[in-house]
Amino acid sequence: MKNLILASSSTIHGSGYLEYLQPQLKTLFEGVSEILFIPYARPSGISYDAYTKVASKGLSNLGVKVKGIHQCIDPKKGLNAAQAVFVGGGNTFVLVDTLQKLGLMSVLKKKIAAGMPYLGTSAGSNICGVSMQTTNDMPIVQPESFSTLGVIPFNLNAHFIVADKNSTHKGETRETRIKEFHVFNTVPVIGLQEGSWLQISGNQVKLEGTLNAFLFEQKRELQICKPNYIFKKKSL
Repeated sequence: MKNLILASSSTIHGSGYLEYLQPQLKTLFEGVSEILFIPYARPSGISYDAYTKVASKGLSNLGVKVKGIHQCIDPKKGLNAAQAVFVGGGNTFVLVDTLQKLGLMSVLKKKIAAGMPYLGTSAGSNICGVSMQTTNDMPIVQPESFSTLGVIPFNLNAHFIVADKNSTHKGETRETRIKEFHVFNTVPVIGLQEGSWLQISGNQVKLEGTLNAFLFEQKRELQICKPNYIFKKKSL
C-alpha cells in the first residue's frame, strides 16, 4: 500500500527545515532506522554532501540515520535496499535528468508501489505526478523525457501562488500557465500552496494543512479544495 507525504515545500515562513511536518514525519517513518536521501535536485546548486547535511538536520528529531544516495557505491542497489526515501526540492529538470541517467525511476516507482515510506518536497513531490510539465523550474538541463513516476494520477504545481487582484505585476499567473498546459494536455493539475501537503495512503489522496488547494482540469471549472479534501478518482 502506497505511503507518501508530498509537500509543496520543505519550509514555511517562520519555520525551520521540515519543522512544520514533524508530527506527520514521525508517523510516516515509524519503525524506520535509516532514510535514504536523494539530493539530486540541488537547490541553488548546493553540493550533494551539503544538501544531505541539511536533510539530516531536518530529520534529526526522528532519531534516524540519513544517508545520501550519492554515498552508495551502486545507487540502484542502495535504493533497492532502502527502508524509506526522502527526495528533496530544488530544480525538477535536474532531478529528473539525474534519476533517468542513473536508471532509478523504475526502481523508485516499484519501491513506492510496494509500500516504502516516501517523503517528497517541492521537486521531490513533482516527480510523483504523471509528468514534470507543470513545474515552475527553469529547464537548465534537458531530460530524456518529461514523464515521471506516475504514482498519483495527476500533476502537481508546487509553491502555487494565488494571484493578488490588486497587484500591479503584469506577468502570467500560475493559473494562466496551467491553463496553457491544458490546451495540449488532459492530465489534471493540483496547485499546492506552501504549507500544504498531500497524504497518500494506498489509493487515497488527502489534502492536509490549513490552506486550500486548486484542482485544474481540462474543459472544467476550477475547483477549490479545502483542507481534508479527498481527491476522488471520478474527478481525476
